[in-house]
Parts: sequence; C-alpha cells; structure tokens
Amino acid sequence: MRILRRHPESFDDRSAGLHGKSSVIALQAGIFDASGAGIVFLVARLLFGGVLAFMGMNHFMNADQMVPYADAKGIPAASLLVPFSGGQLLFGGLAIVFGIYPVLGGGAIAVFLPIAAVMMHDFWAVSEEEQQSELTDFLKNVAMTGGALAFLAAGGVDWPFALGIGAF
Repeated sequence: MRILRRHPESFDDRSAGLHGKSSVIALQAGIFDASGAGIVFLVARLLFGGVLAFMGMNHFMNADQMVPYADAKGIPAASLLVPFSGGQLLFGGLAIVFGIYPVLGGGAIAVFLPIAAVMMHDFWAVSEEEQQSELTDFLKNVAMTGGALAFLAAGGVDWPFALGIGAF
C-alpha cells in the first residue's frame, strides 16, 4: 500500500471526504506493484480458491455421506442445504481462482464458513473422542474465513492474471 502525504496548500482534505482531519491518504492502487506480488497473489488464489472449489465438488460427489451427517448435526433440510452449500463453495472458490465477481465469491465464502464452523463442527458438544477432529475442522473454517475476508477486501482492486469480471 502506498501512502501519499499531501501538503495542505496543494490539497483540500474536504474533497476527499476527510473534512480537514488528515492529509494522509492510503492508496490501494499499488498493492500489486512490488516485484512478484501479482504471481504470489495468483498462487494464493489458486491454492485458496482451488481448495474451496474442491470442497464444493465434494458436497456433490459425496452427498450420500454428507446429507446424513448434516442431518445428524440437526441441519434442517439437509438434502437441500448440502448441495446449496456445495454450490456456494464451488462458486466462491472459482470466483477467487479466476477473478470473476470476486466480491460476491469472497462474500459467499466469508458468510458460509463461520456458519458451517458453528453448526457442523461443534467441538464443545461432541464426545471426547470426536472433539479434536471437530476442533480442527472448526479452526480450519475460522482461518479460512480470514482468507475469504482478505480476498473480499481486495475485491475492489484489479487483480493481476484475472478475468476481471465483477459487479463492484
């Protein structure tokens, strides 16, 4: 991120919506200017979005196992919500990988993961034998929510090596 300091005589803070409080403006435009930053961001998108897309496909390919599991966890209409959540993961993952509607994709993931963490990975409510596995999955969802929020925050900037189709 570049920070530009503007001298008061050459800049009217009110025009930037700062109402005279600061003459420091953070610009996000140069976020990918550093050498190799675009490649690193592409690799991050491929890893993060690829895993999410795979998880989404898994909801469809293994629905016969996932629906009874979701049902046992008390998820209402599990036979509908498992494929819906699979579609959400698939869309969000591919949106991040290809840079298509990244705000919507990142947002879909950022909404889905914490809800799934609480509803599906309730480590506090399972037997001692299951606690570690559920805690690991819960923490994975929490960590990936952080990644989704980062991609959501970067959604308003042009991504290098992306299709660049977006609603925002």
